[in-house]
Amino acid sequence: MINILVVEDDEKLNQLICTYLNDNGYSAKGCLNPKEAYDLMYNSTYDLIISDIMMPEIDGYEFAKTVRELNKVIPILFISALDDISSKQKGFRAGIDDYMVKPINMDELVLRVGALLRRANIANEKRLIVGSLVMDADAMTATVNGEEIPVTVREFNILYKMLSYPNHTFSRAQLMDEFWGIDSETSLRAVDIYITKLRDKFSCCGDFKIVTVHGLGYKAVLK
Repeated sequence: MINILVVEDDEKLNQLICTYLNDNGYSAKGCLNPKEAYDLMYNSTYDLIISDIMMPEIDGYEFAKTVRELNKVIPILFISALDDISSKQKGFRAGIDDYMVKPINMDELVLRVGALLRRANIANEKRLIVGSLVMDADAMTATVNGEEIPVTVREFNILYKMLSYPNHTFSRAQLMDEFWGIDSETSLRAVDIYITKLRDKFSCCGDFKIVTVHGLGYKAVLK
């Protein structure tokens, strides 16, 4: 399933977009501002972002720039009432991939989403490539230089998450909540054990390393 995040402060439009995307085979999640979006992105993986520009506190431009610092490849589509060329230029300079002017046609939105996903090579296969490492989210496999590295589902998901947001520090609690469940009685020490396992298993890959951020948690750093 392709996961799409919709960031739009008009609640009715947000619901309409999500409903239309869901009816067309996508899994869309809506939020009303970038702060909510950041929380969702840190706890779930998304394949495409649809965002408004004019939002309180944090506007779409700042949001897009922040997303690009975390993820260089995720497609970003702006939807805005701003129809002037300078607004569009500012959006593309911030790192977006496409721009639609409100009021938007929902059928056209679906077409553009499909085109963006095809360009990102996500519609056909959900893969993350970091140098010699290839992670296939559908097959749940990880290979280094073509050789498969045996991983559990939880190991795969933790590493895929961290590499999707390089240089972002994930706390032990964040990783525990997402991959063990909020109600899990497992100790936070379990996160440390899994990180150690991942370091050992992927010691043959020199394209990234998992760094301990003392007092906070862990982050993946690309080399």
